[in-house]
Amino acid sequence: MKKYVIGIDEVGRGALAGPIFVTALALPKNFRRRESSFLPLKDSKKLRPSIREQWLKYVDRRQDIFYATSKISPKKIDIFNISRAANIAASRAMVKLVSKYDIFCRSSVFLDGGLYLDKKTIEKLNLKRKPKTIIKGDEKINAIKLASVVAKVKRDRFMIKLHEKHPNYEFNIHKGYGTKKHREAIEKNGYSSEHRLSFKFKAKSV
Repeated sequence: MKKYVIGIDEVGRGALAGPIFVTALALPKNFRRRESSFLPLKDSKKLRPSIREQWLKYVDRRQDIFYATSKISPKKIDIFNISRAANIAASRAMVKLVSKYDIFCRSSVFLDGGLYLDKKTIEKLNLKRKPKTIIKGDEKINAIKLASVVAKVKRDRFMIKLHEKHPNYEFNIHKGYGTKKHREAIEKNGYSSEHRLSFKFKAKSV
């Protein structure tokens, strides 16, 4: 039976708008990059969008790589706070992954720094190994790097779609992060239903 390593990472923690996305990804323990060796693999923030898209295509092509993604809306982020929201999404993604493929309850589980699985989730899934949170795990562990890439592509696509509903904010360009253009759009138009009100900054006209 093939052994797996599970990596969990989030994207969108510091954005002013849009949900936070967390992906749990199961990677074969003996993963060898072979045909993907021409693609650099590192934290998604350090990769060009085209490279991230190629990685997702690669992951989706592989029949021995599995993942599940969960997101938490801006309104829920305002209720829970961003750290708790990220951990709730991490637990949900892990539950989704193991529910589909129960062999993963015996896998090593690594989370990028700041993420944790709650006790109830660990007990519910009957995980055989205690999950470990690794500082800068997205620079050290391939499963976390790929989880980061999947979460980033999924969230970026979501924000591009959101742009159609709220064109005044140009979510398709900055993906909800606090760029100068985004802050200027908030000053001009106020906050949309997709903004995290707990992340408010001092805008002149708001």
